[in-house]
Formats: sequence, C-alpha cells, structure tokens
Amino acid sequence: MVSVIITTYNRRRFLREAAMSVLQQDYPDKEIIVVDDGSTDNSIEEVKDLPVRYVWKENSGISSARNRGIGESGGEYIAFLDVDDLWKKKKLSTQISQMKAKDHSVSYTDEIWIRDGKRLNQKLRHKKYSGMIFEHCLPLCIISPSSVVIKREIFEDVGLFDESLPVCEDYDMWLRVTARYPVLFIERPLVIKRGGHEDQLSRRYAGMDRFRIQAIVKILQAHYLDSAMRRQAAEELKRKCLIYANGAIRRNKMEEAEYYLSLAVKAAEGGEQRAER
Repeated sequence: MVSVIITTYNRRRFLREAAMSVLQQDYPDKEIIVVDDGSTDNSIEEVKDLPVRYVWKENSGISSARNRGIGESGGEYIAFLDVDDLWKKKKLSTQISQMKAKDHSVSYTDEIWIRDGKRLNQKLRHKKYSGMIFEHCLPLCIISPSSVVIKREIFEDVGLFDESLPVCEDYDMWLRVTARYPVLFIERPLVIKRGGHEDQLSRRYAGMDRFRIQAIVKILQAHYLDSAMRRQAAEELKRKCLIYANGAIRRNKMEEAEYYLSLAVKAAEGGEQRAER
C-alpha cells in the first residue's frame, strides 16, 4: 500500500483539487491522509465527502505536519503532496512499477512549473539525476516532496523531517537520504507545481540559505558521509557561507557576517585537512 500524505494550512481553495488528483490515480492500493496544520478556514468542508482521513493538529509547521502524516500512515510506501500541487494521471502506478523493476527504495519525477498561471521553464541548475546524487543536491533542492515515493523503512534509518527548520526542511531530508541511498529519477513530468502565492513559505523568510547552511553543518557532524561526500559538503558550506556573509555586510549586519565568515574558514580548513589525508 502507498500512504499519500497531503499537508495543508489555510489553503482551502486548493485542497479538493489536490485530493481529487490523488483519488483519480489508477493505482488501487492507497490511503489518503490529509494533515491540516491548524487551519482556521474550515478546510475540512472541501473533503468531508471524499474517502480521505482528515487529521487536524495545532499549527507547528510543515515538517511537523509531514511527520504526523507518517505516524498516522500504514503503507509500505509513502508519498507526499503539497496542497497547492497536483498529480498527473498514472503517477503512482508509474513510480511503483519502475521502483520495483529497478529495485529502488526512493524515486522522484520531473515536474511542470506554473507561476501566476504561466508555465515556466526549468533552468540548468534544476537538472535532475538518478543514482547516488548527494553532490547534485548540495547547491539547492532538486527533489520536490510532491514528486517523491519512498519506502517507509528509509525514515526509520535517516529519521523524520527536522521540525526545527521552518523552511528548507526538504533540502535537509534529501541530503540525509541521498547520502545513503541511490535515487531513481523518472523523466516524466508527473507533478504540476503551482507557485507565486502570497502566502508561500519561501516569501516569508529572507536569506533562506542560512537554513541550508544549518542542514549542511548538521550532516557534516554525522558519521556516515564518505570522504568524497564530506569534501563536497564542506566546499558547498564554504561557498554558501561566503555568499551569505557578503549579503550580511551589504545589510550592515557585521556580527552576522563575522559568524558566517568564520564558518566558511572552518569549512575550508576541514576540506583541506581531508584532502591531505
């Protein structure tokens, strides 16, 4: 069975369409869990006549909502759908069949990007890959949660979403996953990602790289990266810290700049030490 977790927070206008895009999948063995992270817009009215399980919780962020969904789920496989995204037909059946045929525990698909009602072309830096793709996930998050199907046992190994991160929680998760597991990329646009909303999390937080920096520091402190991965992570940490520090200098936030410059120096020293070994 696949447990599909739809997370929402005051997005009533998207909820029914998102749920219907899952219900219309031809893959039969699935359960749908809607985790409402404390909405005040009576979102439940949109799906109360649908065969979904609706879980309301106090508002505490997207990671908490996804983790609650994982805890409520019973499937061997878990899939996520952000409420403003949609699945195209045959998404689940395509992923499950290819994962079984190619013996992978996690897969993701290509996407169609819509912003303010207009289709966007993905840039070269958003190129997606199969295999051990940790290096490709360091610059930015190339895996959309709405495109992922993942075996439950992976979360038992790498842990759940980090609830201390208000954004970039997916970046943190996929670093942990791709450091240990090969990933199957399915080159079909089976997800429609819709952006440009005024209430998007990415608009709420300036300087989002500071959360990616936090994720890299955390994974460098783990004990499962091989020497190549540690070098790659240290190099990316240095790059992000220098960029962020320069931005802080422009904003005249010198104490913040000094912190990230010192972190960049530590990252460089760590990388040089590992190269010498």
